[in-house]
Amino acid sequence: MTPANAATPEADAFTRPYWDAAAEGHLLIRRCGDCDRVHHYPREFCPHCWSDDVAWERASGRATLYTWSVVHRNDLPPFGDRTPYTAAVVDLAEGPRMMTEIVECPEAELRIGMELEVAFRRREEDGDGPAVPVFRPPAE
Repeated sequence: MTPANAATPEADAFTRPYWDAAAEGHLLIRRCGDCDRVHHYPREFCPHCWSDDVAWERASGRATLYTWSVVHRNDLPPFGDRTPYTAAVVDLAEGPRMMTEIVECPEAELRIGMELEVAFRRREEDGDGPAVPVFRPPAE
């Protein structure tokens, strides 16, 4: 097993459902039982009304591209081996914004507002470790 690094999230008791769902190809978000708003990144309380009545919910996996930047240099492992890559912010169909990476799409084809779908990437070296959500154009 490859040791953890800056790009390897570590699951704890709270985030375990998120990473388990990702390993099965599902993106989870959190919904507040009091104000009914959703949020991402996962927190144990609602960032809108501060309620602790929040629960995991399966997201649709659909998003639109809000903004992006192509990273040509990054000295932190394993990012340096991936350059260039497209760091992005997407608007999930359910509402929250999410920081991510765009894959399987040349920079010249990126457009603000373009439709995207979630995909999951494991560490390239060995296919081991957590499945990390990334986004790509929808399959035809």
